[in-house]
Order: sequence, then structure tokens, then C-alpha cells
Amino acid sequence: MAELPALIEDLALILMVAGVVTLVFKKLKQPLVLGYIVAGFLVSPHMPYTASVVDMSNIHLWADIGVMFLLFSLGLDFSFKKILKMGASPVISVICIIFAMSLLGVIVGQSFGWSRMNCIFLGGMLAMSSTTIIYKAFDDLGLRQQQFAGLVMSVLILEDILAIVMMVMLSAIASGNNPDSGQMLGSVMKIGFFLVLWLVVGIFAIPLFLRRVRKLINNEVLLIVSLGLCCAMAVFSTKVGFSSAFGAFIMGSILAETIEAERIEKLVEPVKNLFGAVFFVSVGMLVDPQILIDYALPIFVLVMTIIIGQAIFGSISFMLGGESLKSAMRCGFSMAQIGEFSFIIASLGLSLGVIGDFLYPVVVAVSVITTFLTPYMIRLATPAYNALEPHLPTRLIKMLNHLSMSRPNTTEQSKWKRLLIQMSINTIVYSILSIAVIALMLTFFHPIMIQMFQEKWYGPAITGVITIILMAPFLRAMVMKKNRSEEFKALWKESNRNRLPLIFTILFRIMIAVNFVFYVISYLTHFGSAILITVGFVAVILIIMSRSIKRRSILLERLFINNLRSRDIEAQVRGRKKPLYEGKLLDRDIHIADFDVPFNSMWMGQTLKQLNLGRKYGVHISSIMRGGCRLNIPDGDYIIFPGDKLQAIGSDDQLTKFRNAIENDVLGEDYELEKREMKLRQFIIAQDSPFIGKTLEESGIRSRYSCMVVGMEEGKENLSSVGPKHRFEEGDILWIVGEQEALDALMLAHQ
Repeated sequence: MAELPALIEDLALILMVAGVVTLVFKKLKQPLVLGYIVAGFLVSPHMPYTASVVDMSNIHLWADIGVMFLLFSLGLDFSFKKILKMGASPVISVICIIFAMSLLGVIVGQSFGWSRMNCIFLGGMLAMSSTTIIYKAFDDLGLRQQQFAGLVMSVLILEDILAIVMMVMLSAIASGNNPDSGQMLGSVMKIGFFLVLWLVVGIFAIPLFLRRVRKLINNEVLLIVSLGLCCAMAVFSTKVGFSSAFGAFIMGSILAETIEAERIEKLVEPVKNLFGAVFFVSVGMLVDPQILIDYALPIFVLVMTIIIGQAIFGSISFMLGGESLKSAMRCGFSMAQIGEFSFIIASLGLSLGVIGDFLYPVVVAVSVITTFLTPYMIRLATPAYNALEPHLPTRLIKMLNHLSMSRPNTTEQSKWKRLLIQMSINTIVYSILSIAVIALMLTFFHPIMIQMFQEKWYGPAITGVITIILMAPFLRAMVMKKNRSEEFKALWKESNRNRLPLIFTILFRIMIAVNFVFYVISYLTHFGSAILITVGFVAVILIIMSRSIKRRSILLERLFINNLRSRDIEAQVRGRKKPLYEGKLLDRDIHIADFDVPFNSMWMGQTLKQLNLGRKYGVHISSIMRGGCRLNIPDGDYIIFPGDKLQAIGSDDQLTKFRNAIENDVLGEDYELEKREMKLRQFIIAQDSPFIGKTLEESGIRSRYSCMVVGMEEGKENLSSVGPKHRFEEGDILWIVGEQEALDALMLAHQ
């Protein structure tokens, strides 16, 4: 008999132990991530009393795949448009939190005499709160619909993004002995270049591809295509010097802008859960009890650093972002833990060989402890505020609350500022696309032309012409876009002094476009500089004047914008997008939240008038989502159906009461499903049967005994139907369907 590979044995052990442990943690209402870590500890070589994994290298390979799929799923749930719509408040908060917690981590590491790289990586780990754990805690505590919880989740999304950037930066730091500011700036520029390039090209090409093959794709094909794109971008990311996880995240964020995003997310979730479980189990395998004993003091100090640091600096950071003191404290206290990204950063440090083996289990222990404390920290925020408020000057509290309440929804920018920002963004994006075209043509196409034409001038000429033609839409958009915008026209009319600077902005962009053409021609030919500059200017002028290039440029831009808006358009068509007035409610304590009506809800079949939600809970139902349709401003005669999504307006307290009601007013689960099996039994009317002379309706077979007569046997090929007025006679042979207990009760009555 063939021997089973060690990988299968290890996988069986991991999944069995993880399954049992996570069931226990589910019963205890603890995050499943902790269950996976405990399972990893139980199957690790450090645990002598249980079976251990044989081949650790294979498990770490699966764990790397798990990290990749985790970040791919994170990207699917992320949208760059959401970040842009958040405004400055979450950005200010997250930058302050990451800076403060990273600095605290470095200081704590240095106080214990750890190496420079250990301190730097420790700072990165302490800066990353756990999105998964906080989301789970909000859900368990019934706080997910409250306003401060939404702000915390916005900051966590930004934190996850910065964690990706931090991983790239840490890799750059780890690769050099003494990286200086120039190397750091180069790394940042490299990240920005490829980030913009991948997003622009990806959002342009991938939705277009999915749209073309939409009729051919079922769930199986879509899953394979999505994972294929994920792995392809991960490979490409490693080729240009980034991590595979970074590439997977970028591909997820590109697919997040497509109509298929939610469908892909559901299809990928089981794959992510499997490989993610293996990753977190592998984290637990690295926990050495001896290290935990030896480093008990650093673990305690790090736990206190996270709890106190997030409570103080987290609250201050949210206040700097414009929140009131009470809201800021609730946000800051909620983020007092570390989780999955800390493990990923620790794995990166280990794989690069720049951190000590002790740091990983120490961080895991800190994460486990802070995770258990998370619900208590969230609950502690309001009592802490109530205890702190009497000791603060009344004027200070009023000033802080006034700043947060009077925060404008939009910032007034000058026309010049808006125009220059828009021009700068366009110039950067189209410059990156032009650089990508030049790099591809000179790297791949030019050698082919040289080989075909044997060093003759035809090869470089063809390469140059095609390269300039491909760049032409980008160069034209770079020069001409925003020259007819409202800001440009207004500034031109307002004052003659504005006209010379406006002309300069056009000339400056023309010079950038000429430089691109100049570089291509100078690379492929040996002409003098004067000729090259002249040819460059002529080429750019022809590009600007060309109607066909103008049409192509506008077409490409419109296609990109439609691709970028495709998910929003689909959400509007399906009625899933929240109304625009949500952000314009005058009272800060009033906001909108969505609630799903459970399929076993006791509200189903009742009208809004019968439920009387306004009087009971103080909320107003503004819309009902049903089957992809939106029913706005429903009146009292609207009936609630299972699966409806109710959009309610109210305060935090009102929405919390409403959430508890909608979740608790449900039909109880049937824990004895096995007894609900329907059985068919023959039933003969005996001489002394109480059913003789009674009709089917009078017998109570259905109403009293919950059984059903499906037919009567009369010697024919098929059973005869039995009407409600049929009177039973002795010897009638009935076939009856019902549950076992109901049939037994019927038989007992018949006897």
C-alpha cells in the first residue's frame, strides 16, 4: 500500500485540531483567529504531549499562500474611492496613531537592549490594530451600527493600506545595511510609480475583459480567473522588487472596482478561510513556551504599552481628526490590540532574517492577551470619559466639542489651488503611463526590430514612430486636459494678471511632453540636440492638433471613468447605494444604518403600522430594499418580508435598541431536525375505528394530528384522491404522510 505524503498527514492534523479548537472558541464567543493560534501551538514541536507536524517547510509554504489570499480578500473589500471620500479626518488620525505607536515600540525595544532591526519591526507591529478582531468585537457587543464604530473601521482600512506600504518600506530597510533618506525616497517613489501604473492599467483593462466575457463566465470560471489574476500580479510584484502580498492586494483592489467584486468575494472566501487558517496555525507553531517564560516582562510591558498608548495617543489622534472627546476616547480605546498584520510583519522579518526568533512568539502572546482585553477596553471607554470629564475645565470640553461639531463637510479651496492640484495629478498619471510605454517598447519591441532589420535604420525608426503613436493620447491629455475647466476659465476672466501664469502652466506641460519625445528619439538615434528638440516640439504640436488622437484620448479617458464607476452604477441600478443626504443630517447623533430582516423573523407578514417601530424604538424607516428594488419612504401599509433590508434613521441608542429587537424577535431554531422526517404509512379503517362515518374534514387527521391523507387504495393502478367530504367506511385503506410522532399518535387514537 502506498505511503501517504507527509503534507497530507500534516494538513489532516492541522485541520482536525483547528476544527475542534475553533468550535470551543466559538462557544466561548472568542475570535477564531485566537483559536487557530492555539491549535498551532498544540500541533507544534514545542508541545510534547500531542501529535506534531512533521514537515514545517511545507506548512510555511501554505502559510505564505494564505497571506497572499488574505490580502487579496482585503483588497476586494477595499476601494480607493472610499478613501478619497473619507476626507482628511481619518487620514490625520491614522498617521498620528501609526507614528505614536511605532515610536513607542522602538523606545520599548531599545529599553530592553534589542537590536536596531528588532526595534524597527516591533514598532511596525505595535502600530497595526486588528481589523478582524475589532469588527468581531463591535458585532458581538452590538455596536457595529454606531457612528464611532464606522469611524474606527475607516481608520482601520487606511491602517491596512499603510501596513502594505510599511511592509515594502521595511523590506527596503532590511535589504540595506544603512539606508539613507535618498534610498527611502527612492523606495517611496518606486511604490508610488508602480501603484499608479497598476491601478490605472488594471482598472482600464480588467473590467473591460470581464465585460467582454461576462456571458461565458460561471462561478467556477470566475473563481479560477480571479485567483489566476491574483497569482499573476503576485508574481509580477516580486519581479519588480515588492512582496507577493503587495501584488495580491493591488489585484484585489482593482477587482473591487468591477461589478463582479461581490461575487468574487463570496467565491474566494472559502479559499481564503482555508489558507488563512493554515497561516494563523503556522503562527501558533512558532510559540515556544520557554521563550514566553523568559520574556514574561517584555510581554507585560508591551501589553501595557498598547493598552495605555492606544487609550491616550489613539484618543488624541482622533481628536486631532476632529472628533469630540467622548467619541475620540471610544475610538481610541477600541483599537488597543494587535492582530493579523502584526503577524505578517513578523513573518516578513523572519523570512528576511533581520529579527530574532524570540520576537515572533512574544508578539503572538501580546496579541492573544490584548485580543482578550478588547471587549473590556471598548466597554471601559464611556466610564473612563465619565470619570475624566469632571476633572477637565469646562471651557476646554466646550472648545473641543465645538471644534468637532462645527467641522465643515467640505473645505473651500481657492481656484488656483484646485486647478494646480488637478493639473499635477493628471501630469503625474500620464507621465507614468508614458514611461511605462517607453519602457515596454525599448525593452521588448526594439530588440525584435533590431534583429529583423539587421542594424539598419528602419528598426529604430519603426520603434520610435510606434512608441510616439502609443504615447500620443497620454501626451495630448497631459498638455490639454483642464485647459477648459471651470477654474481655468474663471481665472482667465477674473484678471489679466492670471493669464501669464495660466499660459505658463500650458508651456510647462508642453516641455514635459517634448522631453518624452526627445528621450525616445535620442535613445534610438544619434542626431544633435537641436534637431532632437525641434523634432520633439513638432511631434507634440502635431499630437495636439490631431483630431484622431483627440478622439482616442477622450475615448480612453471615458472608458477608464466608466470602468471606475461601474460598481457604483451597478449599485444605483440595484438600489443598494445609500442616499446622498446621509452625510448632511444636521444632528451629528442622527445617522442611517442598514438592517437585514432575518428569514425566521417574527416581523414577517406584519405591516409597518402594526410593528409601530417609531413609537417603540424611535427610528424612522426611510427605505426598504427588496429583490434589488428600493422602496423609498414606505407608508404604514407596507408589509415586511424575510430578507428585506431596512434603512433606518435614528441615534446610536435608538438604532442599538432597534438592532437588538430585529435580532431577538425571531422564531427559535429547531434543534431536533432529525425528528422532522416525513414518513408514509398505510392506515386501514378497522371495525371499531372512531373514524367510521366521519368525513375527512371531521376526522381531524390534518387539524388535530398534523397528518395528511395522500390517497386511498381501491385496487386500481393509482391511488384514488380523497376529498374533504368523503366519509370513511370499514376496510378503507388510506395512505397517510406525517412525522413519526404524529403518525404514532394517530395510530394510538385509531386503536
